[in-house]
Amino acid sequence: MFGLESFKINLSFNPALLILFAALALTFTFFIYRFTLPPVGKLSKIVLIGLRTLALIGLITMVFEPVLIITKKKILEPINLIFIDNSKSILIDDGYGRSEVIRNFISGIEENNILPLSELYSFGSDIRKENYDSLKQINFTEGTTNFANIFNDIIKDERNISSITIVSDGVITDGSNPLFAASELGIPVFTVGVGDSSRKDDISIKNVLHNEMIYAKNPTTLVVTIINKGFAGQNITLTFEENGKQLSSKNLVLDEEGIQQINIDYTPQSGGEKKISISINTLKGESNPGNNRRVFYLKVLDNKIKVLLLAGSPSTDLSFLKNSIKQDENIKVDSYTEVSPGKILEKNFKQSFIDSADVFLLIGYPSRNSDQKIWEKVSEKISQLNKPFFITMSAGIDLNKLSVIKNDLPFSFDKHSDDYREVQLTVSFDQLSNPLLISGSGNSSDWNNLPPVFQPIVNFAAKPEANVLASIKIREMPLKIPILLTRKISSKRSIAVLAKDIWRWKLQTTDRYPGLFDNFIFNSIKWLNSSEIEKQVKIKSLKRLYSVGEEIEFAAEVYDEAFNPVADAEVRLNITGDEFKREILLTPIGNGLYEGSLKISKSGDYNFSGSATYSQKILGTDRGSFNIGEVNIEMLDDRMNYEFLSNLAARTNGKYFDSKNFAEVFSAVSSLTKGASKEELGKSEFNLWSSEWLMIITILLFSMEWFLRKRRGML
Repeated sequence: MFGLESFKINLSFNPALLILFAALALTFTFFIYRFTLPPVGKLSKIVLIGLRTLALIGLITMVFEPVLIITKKKILEPINLIFIDNSKSILIDDGYGRSEVIRNFISGIEENNILPLSELYSFGSDIRKENYDSLKQINFTEGTTNFANIFNDIIKDERNISSITIVSDGVITDGSNPLFAASELGIPVFTVGVGDSSRKDDISIKNVLHNEMIYAKNPTTLVVTIINKGFAGQNITLTFEENGKQLSSKNLVLDEEGIQQINIDYTPQSGGEKKISISINTLKGESNPGNNRRVFYLKVLDNKIKVLLLAGSPSTDLSFLKNSIKQDENIKVDSYTEVSPGKILEKNFKQSFIDSADVFLLIGYPSRNSDQKIWEKVSEKISQLNKPFFITMSAGIDLNKLSVIKNDLPFSFDKHSDDYREVQLTVSFDQLSNPLLISGSGNSSDWNNLPPVFQPIVNFAAKPEANVLASIKIREMPLKIPILLTRKISSKRSIAVLAKDIWRWKLQTTDRYPGLFDNFIFNSIKWLNSSEIEKQVKIKSLKRLYSVGEEIEFAAEVYDEAFNPVADAEVRLNITGDEFKREILLTPIGNGLYEGSLKISKSGDYNFSGSATYSQKILGTDRGSFNIGEVNIEMLDDRMNYEFLSNLAARTNGKYFDSKNFAEVFSAVSSLTKGASKEELGKSEFNLWSSEWLMIITILLFSMEWFLRKRRGML
């Protein structure tokens, strides 16, 4: 009855003990009620003995921690899930009537009487549950096709799913390939392919390769791959645009082999984000002109990284560092080397180098004889303008002068000395994977075998917010004294090597650990120059390129000045475009995270700017951009992906059907659901010993006994 399969009670101790104590409770109660004052009738005695015994058994039972386990049987009826592709690619006219095939399939669901056995969904960028009437009105407006969402949802579904049916052209334009996830489910997937799987005469831009790090006013090359079928020998024009402005064009002859790579020389004139468009003209007879254009965004860095080396005196450390840096063509290095009071080595040094530098390298600088005006300017850049810096304790450094920037150093010191001690470094275990320490061999443990260097005999200590990469060891005895450490607070960044003669790490290890020293210097400069400033407010669109009608989604992170998440700020976002302006409020979802979305029906470039306000105080702002409809991703590939659909069916023990025999899927679904009901046993556990009801009943029994005793005037 009610699907009840069984129930039992588990005790923490042997049940025989419970019976024994219950018997003792009964005996004890009987003994104390043998004689009563005043005497009461036999029936009253029996009632009182029963109440006391039951109450005592209730208390004893709680000590034995009883757990009631109820097992119920549940019948899981089989269900088939049907997913219909609602993306714009279904509207491609390839002569196969894609949309008509899908509408016929939907009609077949009811005609073949599988509607009672099925749940209906449409899918594109996301999954939407449909009823039969709404599915008949499907209009194919989704801007992307995401198959992974289907299987991500089903993984969480605990129902008895007998089969999955997917009707689509099989072209994935968003998300990952779901083959592995689908095969792990153990549920057969039936796929119905709509569209033409043959390759038609067409020209397309397959991809564009480019460097990730591109610098302003430095030439780079974009490699464009063009594929053609049926147009070999014909002339086309390739056009290259930056932010909507044409920079160049090339006349090309399409290759007989059907694939060719074209190099485009590109020299960005300024830093910032660039919208790049590469297109080829449409030829008569092309099956899909929509794939003749590629649009993407490039982040161009402002020129090369400008490094200024400041040294208190000429040294081997200085020479090795300068030579290492010069190997990287993306770094421009200037130097300032003091040789005596008021005299420097570099005749071409200008104070403007201090203003234009992106990173300072302080090598034994400042020294006792350093020019005070130069040092004041450098320290001002560090303290007030947050200029990132790298510092070594090379010979001649004056720690008294260095105290001017003590608040900006990653370490503290409370004792000055001109003496040095020989030390080796040992990398902290949790820093072995730190990108700064990755050597040419890819093994950070190489650092533990470096030759000794010399550290000032000073009480160095890492600041709480610093990250200690390595400490020292003397005669193989590890000490908790830092030698290599970094610090990052908001936009302030610094790296310190608390030693001199670090040139030994390169000269004496070139053969054993090639690249270790140079990579450390390169990685340090890139880390210091990183544009990733910790912002209190970060707002972004989840994608940069959207299709017309696709939902534009935004995400934001909000932090206070101590970088603690702010959960209840007001995050306001303004979106602007050509003759378009809209303001939205993002919704908090907890832990300082916010989300929001809107739909825009007009194609074009759009900018957004947002701010976060808390207690009438603006915590920060952010901005960005996105594009709608310049490239319709659903139209880039007009060929049905037969390989994917058939592979998906085969790997899940399902079956592939084409547009001519899709009616067979209905009988396959029906046969799978017959006799596919499953029994599921569900267990429910109730801790009786902690149940308030057991306690209430026990107290009630004692209360009833006390009440009856008082009514009879018993002691």
